[in-house]
Amino acid sequence: MQKVALGLLGPVLDQGTSHKRWERWRPTVALCQQDDLLIRRFVLLYQRRYSRLLKKVVEDIRQVSPETEVIPRLMEFDNPWNFEEVFSALHDFAVAFPFDPEQEEYLVHITTGTHVAQICLFLLTESRHLPARLVQTSPSRQPETKTSGDYTIIDLDLSRYDRIATRFNQEKNDDICFLKSGIATRNHQFNRLIEQIEQVAANSVEPILLTGPTGAGKSRLARRIYELKKARHRLKGTFVEVNCATLRGDASMSALFGHKRGAFTGAIQDRPGLLRAADGGILFLDEVGELGADEQAMLLRAIEEKTFLPVGSDMESASDFQLLCGTNRDLNAAVAQGTFREDLLARINLWTFHLPGLRERPEDIEPNLDYELDRFAERTGTRVTFNREARRHFLTFAMSSVAAWSANFRDLGAAVTRMATLAPGGRITVEEVDEEIARLRRGWPQNNGNVKNDFLAGILGEEALADLDLFDQAQLTRVLEICRSSRSLSEAGRILYQASRREKKTTNDADRLRKYLAKFGITWKDIAGK
Repeated sequence: MQKVALGLLGPVLDQGTSHKRWERWRPTVALCQQDDLLIRRFVLLYQRRYSRLLKKVVEDIRQVSPETEVIPRLMEFDNPWNFEEVFSALHDFAVAFPFDPEQEEYLVHITTGTHVAQICLFLLTESRHLPARLVQTSPSRQPETKTSGDYTIIDLDLSRYDRIATRFNQEKNDDICFLKSGIATRNHQFNRLIEQIEQVAANSVEPILLTGPTGAGKSRLARRIYELKKARHRLKGTFVEVNCATLRGDASMSALFGHKRGAFTGAIQDRPGLLRAADGGILFLDEVGELGADEQAMLLRAIEEKTFLPVGSDMESASDFQLLCGTNRDLNAAVAQGTFREDLLARINLWTFHLPGLRERPEDIEPNLDYELDRFAERTGTRVTFNREARRHFLTFAMSSVAAWSANFRDLGAAVTRMATLAPGGRITVEEVDEEIARLRRGWPQNNGNVKNDFLAGILGEEALADLDLFDQAQLTRVLEICRSSRSLSEAGRILYQASRREKKTTNDADRLRKYLAKFGITWKDIAGK
């Protein structure tokens, strides 16, 4: 394809009208002197007061490169150092220019013009308003190429530069590892979740909502998001964390939005409030579902307008913060019940990430176990390890359906702390593991998170139930519910196998159901008697 160059006439670097000009390197002329770069058209932008210089440069280009057609385009600047003026003029030129990228290859010459103009050309090329690559010319140290100099073509598609791409990928991986606290998590869905959070943290200032059960790591992740943004210079303020469950009554409005002296009994001095403290940084509202109605209304305005009224004040305060929220409640259900504002939920629900509990990530228990051991060593200065049998024994329990982990990582962290503290000689044995398992099971709710636990336990027994995966428990529970509402085994079978029985020439639904129940040691008599 034919190459078309676009550039600015350089009144300093391109100057020269006497014969001595051929002894100097002049970038606009030099671009057309390259043996391996044939410029078919050169769209040269100039200001009227440099018309004499333009004429001489055009003549010189014709002399060194007769194949090059120079097309002068007048572009006036009152102040070539005014960014807004220069960018607007170049932007208008880019929008109006009849580019034909399928037939022509475009190069934007960024060696001439003021630094402001060069920056504007770079931005317009990077944004693809100018569908081109950048070309930069420079003087040569070699005597034989002194006037023609050298040139470099710069492609702004960074993915084509292997070393740069590798560096960016490594930085991204480092950021993801940082958000995971350096834990080599194995759960695919969780790792994908953290990748998305890394992208949002880097590129968005909109509210982020972190949901998940108690102890899933919402607070720790919120602080990590702040630290990541701080390291990337995306904010300059502080991290302010508020547990909304601790805010009650009149004090909650004052704590969040501040108050004026004398606003209420005990207000002996002005208080700026936590929203003001988060100005320029991040405000993390943990358990946001616990906020009262008045606080929700004030918060909505603060998010949308960045202003709010302190208690007892007629003058608005301003605070520009990014909001992060955490909750273990179903906020949609709270909206339906009238305890949470629908418009506030819509505002904080743009980026919502659900952090799964420990039971949903059994493959991540082992790397988190090692992480908790490292944390214990950092706190106490003592390195404690498991012996091989004890480690295997604990992981077998921790990853089984028996382990409820109702407080999630708080439970795991507490368990490791207890075992490490009681370990004789810094070595956790099976004895410490057995004691800890018994302690955990006593402290967890009796249902251990199992579906219809009391009903199943009454039929299977506690030990048999503990050996069943949650999937089997859920499926078996539903089957038994159908059986209990049916008059016979055949009727229950017809309901349960309604879709698949259509494809069979002969059906024996009762026999299929009997065999399924037999896998769990259950008979129709066991069900009918319940």
